[in-house]
Amino acid sequence: MLRTLASALRWRPLEKTRGCASSPVDAGREIQVRALEGLDQGITEILMNRPSARNALGNVFVSQLLEALAQLREDRHVRVLIFRSGVKGVFCAGADLKEREQMSEAEVGVFVQRLRGLMNEIAFPAPTIAAMDGFALGGGLELALACDLRVAASSAVMGLIETTRGLLPGAGGTQRLPRCLGVALAKELIFTGRRLSGMQAQALGLVNHAVAQNEEGNAAYHRALALAQEILPQAPIAVRLGKLAIDRGIEVDIASGMAIEGICYAQNIPTRDRLEGMAAFREKRTPKFVGE
Repeated sequence: MLRTLASALRWRPLEKTRGCASSPVDAGREIQVRALEGLDQGITEILMNRPSARNALGNVFVSQLLEALAQLREDRHVRVLIFRSGVKGVFCAGADLKEREQMSEAEVGVFVQRLRGLMNEIAFPAPTIAAMDGFALGGGLELALACDLRVAASSAVMGLIETTRGLLPGAGGTQRLPRCLGVALAKELIFTGRRLSGMQAQALGLVNHAVAQNEEGNAAYHRALALAQEILPQAPIAVRLGKLAIDRGIEVDIASGMAIEGICYAQNIPTRDRLEGMAAFREKRTPKFVGE
């Protein structure tokens, strides 16, 4: 069993940067990718920009997001990934119900399965942060739940509201919300379709940070960026392996989780960054981690 786990969890160096993260922003695309530069190099942003439908999860939107994630997954220079909105007052309004209304029952099933796959792809190797500066309803909150960390502005409104539309959460909400908040509270929120403010969400533990909204409407993004800047200097392989150990370990009993932690720890031992960390401690200087 441990041999199988070791094979599954083995860290492999990723390929060098591809064009997606550093390509110019195309204002016509619903999903835009920007790699930050200078002191923020290593932080990449995914900008959701479908103002006509409040960033609803339509076919084109989902296809472009899957494409962006597939390219970024192979980019070893991405240390933190931020999901943000280019539409003021909205993070993601959830499913595109107008588009879905035109689908057959069979097509709906296929599309929802595709959405489920998208949320699994957001379980990215590097840390992910959702910057929620506005409405995050239904599938929009499911997208945020698929991220590692969530930051909300006071103006944000979020909830798994599917039961108010004759539906149930179908893109991971019934699984990720109870893992985040506990079973009883998740059931209450899903059964009632209740909407929460950013501050209420923080009080429940649904978001990591809640901040007062600013005039520009991007306070959550700025707090998410500050959080990414705090992660950025840390050893990227150790961070990724720490994330992997948590994500895999939380699904199993404690003994198996400890074994997963041990396998991940072993993968970090031969890295240059581990030696650099020890050398920097000995020499009383700031370490310079390179991701090797």
